[in-house]
Amino acid sequence: MCGAPDQSLTLPAGTDLAKETVLAGRVVAGGEPVGGAFVRLLDDTGEFTAEVVSSASGDFRFFAAPGTWTVRALSRSGNGQSDLVADGPGVHQAEIAVA
Repeated sequence: MCGAPDQSLTLPAGTDLAKETVLAGRVVAGGEPVGGAFVRLLDDTGEFTAEVVSSASGDFRFFAAPGTWTVRALSRSGNGQSDLVADGPGVHQAEIAVA
């Protein structure tokens, strides 16, 4: 059992998007959601920062600092990544296509 919090797109109660930066999205293969993918967050130097497992609907979420991030997904359906620039607080979304 994974100890990561629920990765649904619904944010936890009390999340203040005026102050917090959220990186969120979905892992897909051929347009269909990929659950159980390992989603890794890498900083602007490529250094590993965090990892979560995507939900059954392919959703993932990280709370991070503003900046430039790489989000990489590894799954049985393949691998993929997306670069994401979070220029400040709020929700910043990315879709990661794996193949």
